[in-house]
Amino acid sequence: MTNLNGKVAVVLGASAEAGTGWAVAEAFSRAGAKVVVAARSLMPLKRLAERIGGLACRCDAGEEQDVAALADAALAAFGRVDIGVNLAGFPVLARLQDVTPEQLLDGVKVNYFGQVYFFKHMARVMADGGSIVAISSISSTDINGHFFPYACGKAATNCLVKYAAAELGPRGIRVNAILPGPIRSEMTKQLFAIPGMEQALSREIPLRRIGEPADFADACLWLAGSAYVTGESLQINGGMHLNRFPYPDEVPGGGYPFYSPGDMAGTNSP
Repeated sequence: MTNLNGKVAVVLGASAEAGTGWAVAEAFSRAGAKVVVAARSLMPLKRLAERIGGLACRCDAGEEQDVAALADAALAAFGRVDIGVNLAGFPVLARLQDVTPEQLLDGVKVNYFGQVYFFKHMARVMADGGSIVAISSISSTDINGHFFPYACGKAATNCLVKYAAAELGPRGIRVNAILPGPIRSEMTKQLFAIPGMEQALSREIPLRRIGEPADFADACLWLAGSAYVTGESLQINGGMHLNRFPYPDEVPGGGYPFYSPGDMAGTNSP
């Protein structure tokens, strides 16, 4: 098991109980780390922080001043930062022919700009030899319905990881991305509520099951340890990247839902 005794981790996007960020924070705590949890919704974070003996901070990932304050708060509370994981994401769906400027900006504000701010300010306070993990998406490499504003923001993050890994490598700071597929979480409840959707997705996953938050947490824990890996975008999706997303007309009930703006802001997305 990865030993994080004496380490301090910051997990942004951890407000959904039983969600991926929550599972990552709990896994880091079990491994011995002190954990700072952050998201836009503070009340559930306080419950999580109390449970794991950590610190809860309100933070909007799309606002640089919030991310800078989060980094400073972690440093002030624990004297160091060794690990940063940013799971905050904003699902934006649109078709090319009717996408609006607002949707394009929504697709990058949290999903890409938020990662830039997180990398910048975690690196500013991080001890040499640390680890930063960005949450990207299988949608950044594989076509997924009408997710293109969101997916393009995540694809930009994949590129950012390479540049950050090269820049921060001399300090021993490893920078990587995880590309999850569909994971059972608060954000995906609407997706799996569609009749036949889970079966359609599972058919395209070689391991034949939907991912769970624990699968995701295991990957973050490995990257947070001493893995000799940097600049990588790791596919953590049961092999779904080897196949494809189901087309909407293959799903009984009419395909993918369109999330209302703000419904799932600040949660992790597949």
